[in-house]
Amino acid sequence: PSTTHQGLMKGDKCEEPGPDPKLAAAPLQPTEEEEALIEFHRSYRDLFQFFCNNTTIHGAIRLVCSQHNRMKTAFWAVLWLCTFGMMYWQFALLFEEYFSYPVSLNINLNSDKLVFPAVTVCTLNPYRYTQMKGDLEELDRITEQTLSDLYKYNSLNTFGSHPRGRRGLRETLPHPLQLLWDPASPHAARKARSAASSLRDNNPPVNWKDWKIGFKLCNQNKSDCFYQTYSSGVDAVREWYRFHYINILSRLPDSFTSLEEDKLGNFIFSCRFNQASCSQANYSHFHHPIYGNCYTFNGENNSNLWMSSMPGVNNGLSLTLRTEQNDFIPLLSTVTGARVTVHGQDEPAFMDDGGFNLRPGVETSISMRKETLDRLGGNYGDCTYNGSDVPVKNLYHSKYTQQVCIHSCFQESMVKECGCAYIFYPRPKHVEYCDYKKHDSWGYCYYKLQGAFSSDRLGCFTKCLKPCSVTSYKLSAGYSRWPSVTSQDWVFRMLSLQNNYTIKNKRNGVAKLNVFFKELNYKTNSESPSVTMVTLLSNLGSQWSLWFGSSVLSVVEMAELIFDLMVITFLMLLRRFRSRYWSPGRGGRGAQEVASTPASSLPSSVCPKLSSLAASLPSPDTSPTLTAPPPAYATLGPCPAPSSLAGASSSVFTLEEP
Repeated sequence: PSTTHQGLMKGDKCEEPGPDPKLAAAPLQPTEEEEALIEFHRSYRDLFQFFCNNTTIHGAIRLVCSQHNRMKTAFWAVLWLCTFGMMYWQFALLFEEYFSYPVSLNINLNSDKLVFPAVTVCTLNPYRYTQMKGDLEELDRITEQTLSDLYKYNSLNTFGSHPRGRRGLRETLPHPLQLLWDPASPHAARKARSAASSLRDNNPPVNWKDWKIGFKLCNQNKSDCFYQTYSSGVDAVREWYRFHYINILSRLPDSFTSLEEDKLGNFIFSCRFNQASCSQANYSHFHHPIYGNCYTFNGENNSNLWMSSMPGVNNGLSLTLRTEQNDFIPLLSTVTGARVTVHGQDEPAFMDDGGFNLRPGVETSISMRKETLDRLGGNYGDCTYNGSDVPVKNLYHSKYTQQVCIHSCFQESMVKECGCAYIFYPRPKHVEYCDYKKHDSWGYCYYKLQGAFSSDRLGCFTKCLKPCSVTSYKLSAGYSRWPSVTSQDWVFRMLSLQNNYTIKNKRNGVAKLNVFFKELNYKTNSESPSVTMVTLLSNLGSQWSLWFGSSVLSVVEMAELIFDLMVITFLMLLRRFRSRYWSPGRGGRGAQEVASTPASSLPSSVCPKLSSLAASLPSPDTSPTLTAPPPAYATLGPCPAPSSLAGASSSVFTLEEP
């Protein structure tokens, strides 16, 4: 007969069943602990003890061996941490030095045949173009009257026998030259005059009083004006004449006819290189607004570049130049002679920046020494290899140099701010040269821009990087009187017959120039990284060996220790998180998981009677589902009776005894 089992009351104990005879008959099989693929230590203590016992880092094992002596353990722990800190302090210094990207300068001395550089020679006399002869004559007349009004100077011998214009002719040109009162205090003016009293020059004084000379410039709508003033009368007259000459020169058409001075024989009496005469294929011609006609020897247009296989004055370039000034413009050039500069074949000739003058009646011998400099770009320095990364367009269409970039930058600023191009520099396409008949305020804009350029407010010196590869020539000059007193008669006679030209002023009419290599040894300066990756690793290894006496494998051990620390920390945090939020019976989700677990799946060791009862219960298909979950752990309370379990779910559950 079936009996109803009542649930256990509070305080009742669940009787533990005896061992099952069937289970007791079966011998227990010993379980072997299987070794996992990846194992981690159970605690930080085990990890550090294993590390100190097995590492190859010196001193770490003393932390374990002296664990029974706390004083020794503390001493070795402090010593180990101090050496560890010192080592990584040295590491920081090494990395700081590496990422500062220092460079070393390597100097090499080479000897080989050298390519002779390009040599540019100018006449120092701007020529009177036929197309602008009338404008220049008018400018000369106005200048003559200006000098007469300001200085009471009769310039008939200076400007020639031009017909005198009317008294008010000066007013036909804009920006007249005029005297201005110096706003400086009389005390400062007297102090300046006393300081300059010991210096004597050829500049005529403006006035005995505190006066300056200059011309007025205004913007487009005449709302802002200023005076471009000079304390020297010579400088003021030259700059004023130069300003008007630029405006006249800008009116020339692009395709004007060549000058008679373009013929080589009119300026170059003789030309020889390596004891061989020059030909027309060895030079090219261009005109400079201030320095006149210029000739470039051995330039990029030369069919065969000259090579120097021997040093010395007889193995270089030798020129005999004509230095007479006939029918030229005296106010643009106040010196006589010629101007010369040495540069590379693929570089333009900047006569203002790198040239110097040749004295008439003197033989000038220029010896050269070649030097090259190779800089490191990128992180090691601010330089450019070809100028492609510079935000300035190269208007010269030549090799990138810093001078090319700076001049191009100024020309771009002129076009942007003033609306026209400065005649001294190449102009962009579809842009006109500045002329006050078309751009009446360009002078105001130019002088303002020139001040901003000199103070680098335009940013040209910042934007134009230095080239990474530079070839330069170190020049040294020697002078001697030529020709000598005893030989000048026959020399001048031969030059006159050879060139069909009569030299009027013999001593001031010729000059001689020699350009040659002093020696074929040339110096190469190249930069290299002071600290490379190999050097850095070597220094790091030296510091590691100094403080710990270990190797690369010890570094791997340290990395393994750090990795194990991170893993153990992660596992401990994960265990604590799961115990707080994911434990069965904790929260509503744990209750649902336990409620949905069938009783047959519970382990029999928790409560044997409960397990046997669950096995004898009807299947879920024919019986209703339990609504009250069993306890999560058997140790939390006494095991319930089978009748109690049945009563908790339904009052109809009954069990039949066998």
